[in-house]
Amino acid sequence: MKKLNILFIVLFITTTSFGQKSASAKKILDEVSAKMGAYKNMYIGFSSSLTNEEAGINENDEPPMRGTITLQGELYNLDYMGNKWIYDGKNLYVINPDEKEINITNEEMEDDGFIYPSKLLTFYKEGYNYSLGKLKNIKGRKVQYINLTPIDSNSDIVKVELGIDAKTKHIYKMIQLGKNGSKTILTITKFKSNQPISEKLFTFDKEKYLKQDYIID
Repeated sequence: MKKLNILFIVLFITTTSFGQKSASAKKILDEVSAKMGAYKNMYIGFSSSLTNEEAGINENDEPPMRGTITLQGELYNLDYMGNKWIYDGKNLYVINPDEKEINITNEEMEDDGFIYPSKLLTFYKEGYNYSLGKLKNIKGRKVQYINLTPIDSNSDIVKVELGIDAKTKHIYKMIQLGKNGSKTILTITKFKSNQPISEKLFTFDKEKYLKQDYIID
């Protein structure tokens, strides 16, 4: 009987502790959502790196890829991996300057197991369980990590660690672990909010690209 009582107490403490961590994680994510969602617009500079030891891609084999994104509500203008993405709330324009090709779709970026920078501020709002992770000191900055695991067991994503700046309540880093052994790290290197920007930033200028002999699909 004593063993059963002890086991019950241990299970109760573990479950309570997990519930408290989940509640604390949700509170932080809600604060991040409220803080960053209140900005009229955001300009984000970031770096991204990929490792996959099983595929022979090791850390520091390649320099990190850098990009920038400007967001205003659902609209965004993204420069990443040599391409430009413009989403005007209705259509997504993917502009490839090397091939001089433009693909137009009425859908946002495909759900292909990768969390794109345009989804960085919203991806965690549904489809994940979350718990409080480690609090780390990174170059004098306190970063609270939130661990997110997909509810869908068939997801290509195994786990996401979202690093939150404890002072500003801004997202600082995202570490994504994939089923295929990949590890993607995205770090925000520059952040500006409520900047004076032109509405044309989220508008596709078809004539401009036709004059440059782009092929538009």
